[in-house]
Amino acid sequence: MSNTPTKADVPWLGVIADDYTGASDVAGTLVRAGMRVVQTFGIPEPSMQLHDVDCIVISLKTRSVPAAEAVEESLAAAHALKSWGVQQLYFKYCSTFDSTAEGNIGPVADALRNEFVSDGQVTVVAPGTPALGRTVYNGVLFAGMDLLQESSMRHHPLTPMSGSNVPRLLQAQTKTLVGHVGYNAIEAGAAAVQAHFQALSTASIGYAVVDTLDDRHLTVLGAALLDHPLVTGGSGLVGGLAIARGSRVQPESARVTRPAGPAAIVAGSCSEMTRAQIDTFRQSRPCFLVDPVAIAEGQDVVGEALDFARKNMEDGPVLIHSTASPEEVSRVQGQLGRARAAEMTEESLSTIAEGLIRLGCRQLIVAGGETSGAVVRSLGISTARVGREVTPGVPWLTTEADDELAILLKSGNLGDPRLFLDAWDHDR
Repeated sequence: MSNTPTKADVPWLGVIADDYTGASDVAGTLVRAGMRVVQTFGIPEPSMQLHDVDCIVISLKTRSVPAAEAVEESLAAAHALKSWGVQQLYFKYCSTFDSTAEGNIGPVADALRNEFVSDGQVTVVAPGTPALGRTVYNGVLFAGMDLLQESSMRHHPLTPMSGSNVPRLLQAQTKTLVGHVGYNAIEAGAAAVQAHFQALSTASIGYAVVDTLDDRHLTVLGAALLDHPLVTGGSGLVGGLAIARGSRVQPESARVTRPAGPAAIVAGSCSEMTRAQIDTFRQSRPCFLVDPVAIAEGQDVVGEALDFARKNMEDGPVLIHSTASPEEVSRVQGQLGRARAAEMTEESLSTIAEGLIRLGCRQLIVAGGETSGAVVRSLGISTARVGREVTPGVPWLTTEADDELAILLKSGNLGDPRLFLDAWDHDR
């Protein structure tokens, strides 16, 4: 029997996300726009059944791996999506353009362009996501009111951002010429934007960084990009694309039932917002700190964390975290080395997550992109249905396995200080 989907089942959009929380972010945006979304963790099997799906979001863990590996996995994901008949590909990266000077945004975008974009067509670069406070003006990326390089992103342990000019950041990662479409063109409407794309194409410019100051600009861009086979950006622009396509369902029908049961939080992000969320949570609920130095010294930190959870989880959500201040992170990295500290922390948190599930946890929040990738892989989760967002960019997911698990994957900077306390009552 053929697994080829019928026309009614063919999704119009296929998203390739470079980390797991970013994938949830874009999936939640699509659900908010009235789309039916399945999120996969890793490249889906050809036998995956699709029913009433508008968009497939593939979660990869390619943001910080070697560029060649990121390119290989991203191309494989794109081919899998095209085999399902998707009309448009979207390469999703963080709205803060998280990247080293060498990539991986440029190399992956180049590979996708080379294979799926006709000669001469411009590919849009749109990290701006106004709902999350990420805006682009004159090609310069802001986080809230701050230049990206002056925001907390300058302290990111893996991809510290020391620049804010997106065309300049991207040009360092690609041999393709990078141009810019400014605020005035986007204010003038979709036809004006398309004319600017054509002018850039005529000048042999392959990428167009676009200004995005509010959601109106995303809507204009969505209408201008309907016939583009490849679009790149943060989670914001998929909302504009979805509006241009037309909502398929009412938002209420996007409700996804979550299983009841004990709840826990595993946090590896050291972002400013995650630290605030932990500080708020610990005022009323118990927390356990995972210390990578103690792990390196041979202490059974994993066993201690699970014993802590066993004693406390039946009374309400518990939090197990490795989150620390930038100064403490630097101290630990200096003592253990950056790679070893990260590896030990991820391995310990993912092992703890496995133990939490064995203890009966059925609702799990994971904070941090790298941590989310490690936990999801450790738990063997392959697909999930995407529910409505708790806050912009943060939806609940329900796994499609027989033993259902509700999981919320939170990028470090997203949410408000009460997220770890309030998320449990959302959309039940």
